[in-house]
Amino acid sequence: MKHFLRVLTQLLVLLYCKCLWRGLKFVIRKVTGRCELQWICYNNKPGARRTLKIESSLKCSKHELLQSAISVHPDSVEKTIDDIMSLKKINLDTNPQLGISLQACLLQIVGYRNLVVEVEKLRREPYDCENPAHEEMLVKLWKELRPDSPLSGRISKQWCEIGFQGNDPKTDFRGMGLLGLHNLLYFAEHDKATALQVLHDSLQPKHRSDPLDSSLRRYSFAIVGINITDLAYSLLVSGALKTHLYNVAPEMPSLVHFQQTFCYLMQEFHRFWIEEDPCDIMEFNRVRTKFHKRILKQLKNPDMALCPHFTASDLHLVNL
Repeated sequence: MKHFLRVLTQLLVLLYCKCLWRGLKFVIRKVTGRCELQWICYNNKPGARRTLKIESSLKCSKHELLQSAISVHPDSVEKTIDDIMSLKKINLDTNPQLGISLQACLLQIVGYRNLVVEVEKLRREPYDCENPAHEEMLVKLWKELRPDSPLSGRISKQWCEIGFQGNDPKTDFRGMGLLGLHNLLYFAEHDKATALQVLHDSLQPKHRSDPLDSSLRRYSFAIVGINITDLAYSLLVSGALKTHLYNVAPEMPSLVHFQQTFCYLMQEFHRFWIEEDPCDIMEFNRVRTKFHKRILKQLKNPDMALCPHFTASDLHLVNL
């Protein structure tokens, strides 16, 4: 009975607040002549702080046009903005900046949704050793990380040198599919100096008593890369990365932005691992969980940009 009353009370409070907020919006519109979307755009700087509020406003709207705006095709964004301005009876000639601001926000929102779909597609695609493109990417990863060591064969113990578990790396991609390989190769190609340094550090023995014993290495580079891919993926699909991506992508977040985020997470996890100084690899899950919580805490700040000036960026990123 107490549980029922608690739920009923919460429901009544929610309904009251909802009605109160709608009434308040009506009064503000009548007094100022501005709708909620205008207030958000005029009182919040570009980036996550503005886009998250616009997204929330559109989701909570009782009008179908506004609710569906967050899921339109990118090519339809401009028309959708015109429809919203018409619905809200906003004169575009006297509010030109509003249309531009709303369009940028909407492009970020639909771009994020499309990015989730694109990343999920890569994650679900398994590594296929019969696919020449997959094999080429894998061999290219070796060449980037071991440029002075020719690979003796496709199946080789050498793969352990860059952190795979066995003689055939394809088995290690099962969890994250092609997404793990794409991320590792992007890291090796676009931030090569850092990738090589992280790889070098990962191979160093934790204890100096027997430097030839591979079981004493700090961690396995490739396996950790696939694991950090899983971390980045979880941040993306949960929506936690919206703060970061809305702040670094002026318009539509792309796969490149996600890969740059992965590179940043690899670098930061490597530093965090060294700071934590775990006894052995058996503590990996504990360190990873702690690192994950640290990143989530940072992303709660609407002004947060994890890597606003990532060194591998070939795009114009905005430091907000």
